[in-house]
Amino acid sequence: MTGSLHRAASATALGTGHLVRGTGRRIRRATSAEGAGESGLAKLIELHAVNSAGDMLVTVALASTIFFSVPTGEARGRVALYLLITMAPFVLLAPVIGPLLDRLPSGRRSAMALSMLARAAVAWMMTSSIAGGGLAVYPEALGVLVASKAYGVVRSVVVPRLVPEQVTLVKANSRVTLAGLLATGLAGGLGALLHLIGPDWPLRGAFLVYLAGAFLAFSLPHQVDLAKHEERAVLHAEATAYGHPSLLKAAKPARMGLRTVGPSVILALRAEGTLRGLSGFLTFFLAFLLREHPLGGLHATAALGVAVGALGIGNAVGTALGSWLRARGPEILVTLLLAIAGAAALAATVVYGLLTVTVLAGVTGLTQSLGKVALDALIQRDVPERVRTSAFARSETLMQLTWVLGGGLGIVLPLIGRLGMATASGILAVSLAFTLRGLFRLPGPAARPHPA
Repeated sequence: MTGSLHRAASATALGTGHLVRGTGRRIRRATSAEGAGESGLAKLIELHAVNSAGDMLVTVALASTIFFSVPTGEARGRVALYLLITMAPFVLLAPVIGPLLDRLPSGRRSAMALSMLARAAVAWMMTSSIAGGGLAVYPEALGVLVASKAYGVVRSVVVPRLVPEQVTLVKANSRVTLAGLLATGLAGGLGALLHLIGPDWPLRGAFLVYLAGAFLAFSLPHQVDLAKHEERAVLHAEATAYGHPSLLKAAKPARMGLRTVGPSVILALRAEGTLRGLSGFLTFFLAFLLREHPLGGLHATAALGVAVGALGIGNAVGTALGSWLRARGPEILVTLLLAIAGAAALAATVVYGLLTVTVLAGVTGLTQSLGKVALDALIQRDVPERVRTSAFARSETLMQLTWVLGGGLGIVLPLIGRLGMATASGILAVSLAFTLRGLFRLPGPAARPHPA
């Protein structure tokens, strides 16, 4: 009997090992396709998946403390405080971290590894304070967020340097993002299982994941640390100077030799910023609304799961579409996406219910993902190469900031379903009007900048 059990256990372990190795080989083949293995993009894809998994494990631990464990009124205050804290990384990124990373371009691998190690250390510290849910959690969460956003900025700069010749920059960014989304979903399930053991166990898992990420960061190719001919980008309205050498010279500080990013990029930044803000708004507004007022006769947790699931699925589908979509006329695409999101929000306002809210959540995820594809395409097309990496980094920082601002609006708004949907509709309508106005004022192809 003992021998049979031993043989069965051995066979099970052997089969599991083959399954894991086979899955690993398939994942490696997928990430290394189209020259990504030779260029080093595959390693960045894997690194970003690890990064996303670690951040999700921390999120699971925090959610159990500041959201699910307390009444709705107290939870709104805690989440508002947490969201306010998330603003700090952006305040630091703009005047401190961003310029620091610009001045240390040859240390990008070290910066990414340091971000991982810092989060590993803080995650381990949080294991002793998460159970009590006291104020000590918030400065620790701030440390994780600052390190995570710093990683995000560096990653945005690194991607263009690892794109193989047969892959567009838009497609490369989509593949990196999709890997992060898949890892986030898997880590969410793992974090929920670890939480059953104890509230600190997701953080223990995050600690190990971040350590693995630090080693992966140093495995990136050496060219990510090269910054020859790179400069910083400026994101402001003087982009209309493109096509007019005298105005361009006036808009460009002689000491730094900077250029603006172009009117099409400004248009896409506004539109995608609105869509990203809508995503943040729905995430927090629905989280509290459906907890108090579930839809469709569902339990609060089930209703919230449907809405959040639709948002996540839409996001994943949009990212997957962006991985093969050739964004022709990205200005028109991002405007169309804004109109689609506005129509979905209007439908949810007029016919408020589980179906329309779920559709709005899915459309929001889809449109903000494809909007990012259009924005990336415009940066790739219109921004000179020597400032392109900086433009990607700053645009991503701006998009994350709009998500936080949208989430803040979702927290402070009264928990009235139609009011929330009407608010979203109004904001989208105003943004669409400005986007259409900007679209009609864009210069023709002959007046566009020609990236160097």
